[in-house]
Amino acid sequence: MSFSDRQLSKLASNPRVWVVIGVSLAGVLVLVEVQRRRIRAKSSVNEDFGAFVARFELLPFPQPPPPAARLPLSGLAFAISDNIDVKNYVTGYGSTYWKRTHKAAEITAMAVTTMLKNGSTCKGKTVMDELGFGILGENRSYGTPINPQKPSHVPGGSSSGSAVAVAAHLVDFALGTDTTGCIRLPSSFCGILGFRPSHGVVSTIGVLPNSQSLDTVGCLASDPSVLHRVGHVLLQLNFLAPKTTRSLIIADDLFQLSKVPIQKTVHVVRKATEKLSGYKTPRHMNFGHYIASNVPSLKRFCEESTSQQHGISTMKALSSVMLLLQRYEFKTNHEEWIRSVKPKLGSDISNRVWAAINTTQENVKSLYKVRTEMRAALQSLLKDDGILVIPTVADPPIKLNTKKGLFTEVYDRTHALLNIASLSGGCQVAVPFGSHDDSPISVSFIASHGADKFLLDTVLDMYSSLQEEVGTLQLPYNTNGNIDAAELLKEKKWRN
Repeated sequence: MSFSDRQLSKLASNPRVWVVIGVSLAGVLVLVEVQRRRIRAKSSVNEDFGAFVARFELLPFPQPPPPAARLPLSGLAFAISDNIDVKNYVTGYGSTYWKRTHKAAEITAMAVTTMLKNGSTCKGKTVMDELGFGILGENRSYGTPINPQKPSHVPGGSSSGSAVAVAAHLVDFALGTDTTGCIRLPSSFCGILGFRPSHGVVSTIGVLPNSQSLDTVGCLASDPSVLHRVGHVLLQLNFLAPKTTRSLIIADDLFQLSKVPIQKTVHVVRKATEKLSGYKTPRHMNFGHYIASNVPSLKRFCEESTSQQHGISTMKALSSVMLLLQRYEFKTNHEEWIRSVKPKLGSDISNRVWAAINTTQENVKSLYKVRTEMRAALQSLLKDDGILVIPTVADPPIKLNTKKGLFTEVYDRTHALLNIASLSGGCQVAVPFGSHDDSPISVSFIASHGADKFLLDTVLDMYSSLQEEVGTLQLPYNTNGNIDAAELLKEKKWRN
């Protein structure tokens, strides 16, 4: 036997050697399994764009026998945000800490039951910003859903997963909640339709509260007819109603906050309404100045400003009231849990949550007074036939992992637009308006509290004409995105 053979024989008889070999082999197998799971997880995220926190199926109620008509949502699939209850499932509120410290729901949210009763199938729960407190759509616990329109950019929140599931055509529609823009903003960023109903008209039984004075249950869809059907079912409205005259009001000052030239929106809206019957010639206004004159309790929240900036200062003051109200009610709802559990949250969310918990609002009545006056002011402006036209958001989606310190101005501009429906309790639909500088853009239509059917019917009536005009924008516009001289002259004449 050679020396090497004797050495091998000696090593083979040593039990320590076999232990080392076994441990090494186990380590290799563990690494292989970890890598396999990572690949599988990545593949799963790619398949569903990271939109879901849980996949399951809730079947619709039985279809009534003939000659009864088919249920209005038959054949449609939907998803729900992770703050909406489903019996026997734990509602996670976008946070693994919340999920670990709460029991399974004992009932299914009334809004979900309504969808099932009308023929649709629920496919699961979607990712949302933790505790409903973000607007970017990022989530520390579950990851950020992939924006199908711009994968390297945020999807918007807090109903991020619901928006992504719809935009990626994983479901026909989704339910989410909207407090300070949680449906409207991700709808804009993902290039789909988003509907915030009037406050209080949709049941919130079985929905975790963020701020009861602002919370609504709404829906997102990519097809206007689906949004129309779901909206009517959600609000339990009659599908048939006489057509009424419509008057569109364009808030010129609010479009100054947007990156999209106002001429584009003016041109599209004017051309679309010219093709349709029952529409008055759109008119223009300075919305900020109107609110400053008609919401007197807001003065105490306004900063000193020049006359030219007065309207923008007013909108910032409204944002301040909205956020203070949200903080006060969130603290009332969840302070005990936050202080006892001390959940680890994303840095931006954590800052906002603790700012709410540590807030001390001395004159809460003044917040509710602004809210009451705001609702009356919008009702007085729009009456029964008016619809306010504004940009849904001011800025395009930001890139993923952008430093949060750059967001202050973006947040200010965003909330200046989203506070109108939130504080007035009115209804709003965000409508995709093509793209600008390779980013999806959105324009919103707002009606006064209780005018939900009027708004949904109007959006359905206008949608095809709006998209047709959006699709031909390159014809009357020059390379800078502005209407050419001849067309601009027509616009000025029309506006005057």
